[in-house]
Amino acid sequence: MKASQFFISTLKEAPADAEIVSHQLMMRAGLIKKLGAGIYNYMPMGLRVIRKVEAIVREEMNRAGAIEMAMPVIQPAELWQETGRFDKMGPELLRIKDRHGRDFVVQPTSEEVVTDVMRQDIRSYKQLPKNLYQIQTKFRDERRPRFGLMRGREFIMKDAYSFDRDQASAKASYQNMAQAYRRIFDRFGLSYRAVAADSGAIGGDLSEEFQVIAATGEDAIVYCPTSDYAANMEKAEALAPAGPRKAASQAMTRTPTPGKATCADVAELLGIALETTVKSLVLATDTLNESGEVVKTQVWLLLLRGDHSMNEVKVGKVSGLVDYRFATVAEIDEHFGCEPGYLGPLGLKKPVKLVVDREVAVLADWVCGANEIDFHITGVNWGRDLPEPEQVADLRNVVAGDASPDGQGVLAIERGIEVGHVFYLGTKYSQAMNATFLGENGKPQFLEMGCYGIGITRLPAAAIEQNHDERGIIWPDAIAPFTVVLCPITPDRFPDVKAAADKLYGELLAAGVDVILDDRGERPGAMFADWELIGVPHRVTIGDRGLKDGQLEYQHRRDAQARKIDAHGALEFLKGQLAP
Repeated sequence: MKASQFFISTLKEAPADAEIVSHQLMMRAGLIKKLGAGIYNYMPMGLRVIRKVEAIVREEMNRAGAIEMAMPVIQPAELWQETGRFDKMGPELLRIKDRHGRDFVVQPTSEEVVTDVMRQDIRSYKQLPKNLYQIQTKFRDERRPRFGLMRGREFIMKDAYSFDRDQASAKASYQNMAQAYRRIFDRFGLSYRAVAADSGAIGGDLSEEFQVIAATGEDAIVYCPTSDYAANMEKAEALAPAGPRKAASQAMTRTPTPGKATCADVAELLGIALETTVKSLVLATDTLNESGEVVKTQVWLLLLRGDHSMNEVKVGKVSGLVDYRFATVAEIDEHFGCEPGYLGPLGLKKPVKLVVDREVAVLADWVCGANEIDFHITGVNWGRDLPEPEQVADLRNVVAGDASPDGQGVLAIERGIEVGHVFYLGTKYSQAMNATFLGENGKPQFLEMGCYGIGITRLPAAAIEQNHDERGIIWPDAIAPFTVVLCPITPDRFPDVKAAADKLYGELLAAGVDVILDDRGERPGAMFADWELIGVPHRVTIGDRGLKDGQLEYQHRRDAQARKIDAHGALEFLKGQLAP
């Protein structure tokens, strides 16, 4: 490609609404242009990156035995109503009506449609296993689209769906996809981790996220530096403390804490360690009748150590708390007779269900609210002041330094950006949609399913968050819009420069190198600034003075300075520099 024939549109400054580095640089480098909130045009330079991402994904999916198809972006609501997701997904699912008043959705994912395809055609176990995938536009109506392609409303995703005869073969298909994902992300040339994850609303009980490591990542990745353990924050287990609880050594005392409504403030006032304080979180669950009306409400009290934070996913897995919500002020007053900030498990007005975090269950002489404004109770002990807790669970987010669940060291935490996810779904969708086949015993069985996603348009943004400097983007070779850029200096004045640039350009094209020749006639400073911003990894400069000495200049995007190379051996040199 020659730059004069291409569409290059760079900016000196990023738009004011571009908050993170990838959004700023993608806009400045002319990779994307905003059309609406969370909706972007993929400009020619950005589309080249996306197509390279797609090509790697497609090659590895095909290699793993998956079969490509395409499912409609607009899907009939009837299928989503079969699984109940039409109502359950909330406003993120964009619902529309056609001219006849029939309901449709703009797909954020395609479990229902692919299950419908398979239930029509799969009759026997002899037709299994199967894995169908697509690379398709999706839409999720984010309340606050932000960060460019990182959290847009319209996006491109690779989603695959495996179908198997039993759990054993389904889990084998899952492992096949998990290995394919590792090959995919290895080829991208990015630093990433595969971490155990919670399956969330999509269902299932076996799940891994693929996270690109980046300081600006929204997700916390928990890992053990001395073992292979890795999980996201929602999944990472906080082990029960080792050893018995210490014996009580303090008397229980009602203690004034005027104006101190947080554990940190109470600990500072009393001169005690924050980890000896206990925070009270009040939740509620509602029982509904067939009309959806609340007929009964149960209030729950969760106790966590003052220096810990609640893990909402873990709490939702506690028996009875699947559909919890935070209690209202009126419900708190009805049961505790006090406003939040001074709540505790002692002296309640009405009983509540108590769930205690593992760490709190082994505390002695702890501090909690007195259910009275400006007062806390110190020296509280289980067994003496309160009955031993009946329900103890892992309720908290882990923190750096916690023991690793595999027993191989302690945990560390870093930030990451989720770019891929693999799930084992089981029969969640096949049961809801009655997708069956005849097993070897001649009886109908539900299809065992898995699903596997990669954020095609999110991945370039994640790559930029990991690979940039003050000058712009630094693309890995595998997904750069162009691998090599040739920069002739004033070729209109020096015919030898133009001839040498054209010759090397032709040689690189013939060798299959993805090269662009900047023939726009720009000044060297402006030309170099453009390509440093765009992030092409390999740059060759052809100048009249160097040519007279038989030399060109080569600079990798990460290099601080250019170096001289032999003009006659430039092709072989560059081939040696390119990633295999």
